[in-house]
Amino acid sequence: MKTTCTLLAALALAGCAQPGPKPMYQWAGYQNSVYQYLKSDGSEPGAQIAALEAQLEKNKAAGEATPPGMRAHLALLYSKVGDDVAAQRYLEAERAQFPESAAYIDFLLKRVKKDGAKSAISAPAAAASQAKI
Repeated sequence: MKTTCTLLAALALAGCAQPGPKPMYQWAGYQNSVYQYLKSDGSEPGAQIAALEAQLEKNKAAGEATPPGMRAHLALLYSKVGDDVAAQRYLEAERAQFPESAAYIDFLLKRVKKDGAKSAISAPAAAASQAKI
């Protein structure tokens, strides 16, 4: 009887030790990059671009999903360094991966074509990052 109880307790504990569900998106590095961008007022976009590009490659190689907003943030960073083509490419990739963002991404893409990427992408991000009184 004692052996049976011990065996049942061991099985119950083994069942609890199972790993949890795998996260839907691989967030590694992305949240820190956004925090650093907001903390530094967008200075040093080159280092952030390199880190996010590396994370995208790592996600792709591991077959993990890229989180929402990562490609849009890369578009913002590319617009800061003046690479309008890359900014537009990443905005389109964000829209393709997350169709629910299509209205906002289309708005940004229209502004890119009309005004140029720096003012179109940076203005909404700058307005969102400022505290409202």
